[in-house]
Amino acid sequence: MAVLRTPDERFQSLQDYDFEPHYVTIMDERLGPLRMHYLDEGDPAAPVVLMLHGEPTWSYLFRHAVAPLVAAGRRVVAPDLVGFGRSDKPDSPGDFSYESHVRWLAGFVAAAGLDDVVVVGHDWGGLLGLRLVTGIETLAAGYVAANHGYPTGDLPPSDALREWQRFAAAAPVFDVSAIVARACVTELDQAVRSAYDAPYPGEECKAGARVFPALIPVTPDDPSAQAVRDSRAALSRSTMPFLTVYGEQDPIAGAADSMFQQLVPGASGLPHVRLPGAGHNMPEDAGAAFGQIVAGFARRLPRGHDGGAGDRPAAASGPRRGGRPSSSQTPVPPQPNIGGTWHELEGVRYGQSSR
Repeated sequence: MAVLRTPDERFQSLQDYDFEPHYVTIMDERLGPLRMHYLDEGDPAAPVVLMLHGEPTWSYLFRHAVAPLVAAGRRVVAPDLVGFGRSDKPDSPGDFSYESHVRWLAGFVAAAGLDDVVVVGHDWGGLLGLRLVTGIETLAAGYVAANHGYPTGDLPPSDALREWQRFAAAAPVFDVSAIVARACVTELDQAVRSAYDAPYPGEECKAGARVFPALIPVTPDDPSAQAVRDSRAALSRSTMPFLTVYGEQDPIAGAADSMFQQLVPGASGLPHVRLPGAGHNMPEDAGAAFGQIVAGFARRLPRGHDGGAGDRPAAASGPRRGGRPSSSQTPVPPQPNIGGTWHELEGVRYGQSSR
């Protein structure tokens, strides 16, 4: 068992990613200290948009969304999950679980002092982000779902998911940039592909990326299934503003936006968006437009520092937090209790709205 760290030189001169690195260290009970990298742009006193990436991307995915959000007066915080990007990488698939990712990300939120933020979740970032939104009472003023579902394991997995799980576990080479590119509509040039490959100098660094597909709940007795059921139940009672922004050309999670719109009361009446020129990795295909949409959503939150109207979808209360981290190290806190028509938004015309 080892924890690997990608050399800094692999992140030099990446295309369109000239952001200063920031780090916090969280403590894992078994693995010890784990360093997490995050992007932190904008006025430190500005209301925060917390952007959570998925599989097998890293904060590089959100690079084109940063400028519109900062221009709109937001502070953008985008961590690299443990095992991804510039964050530390345990080298064994057994080091990772859905619950360990929830704990690590909760540790990051505590270390970064985040409170009353707009949470944006893409792909696995959504499966983790919603666990935190429904488990940390003061965390979220609003939520933006981007091309992800929220499976409990109560329905059988699709053939496509089963095949993806088999591939991730058994492929001799896990070609990260090729996997990212296949889930995009736009063609990625070599510089962008190299940036997605940068965190992984060898296959030994890819344990986190390889194992993520296997962590999706696919049976009713999955270790995380009940926590997701409880989280969905909390969402079903929540009037917290909940927006869906999906790339329309997504065979993976393309229909999940309708599920959220029906599940979450806070999604009612909002201008949900489908971007016709984007696929599953929508922030790569349409990053600037995505940033503008999120900025418009955040600006329209009804009241408070960053909105905050509506019933919080949380099952547990916790201390309120704010500002940048005062310390670079914090213990991982206890796990949260539970587990078309054209339209205008911010004066910019985007594709077709969802149903």
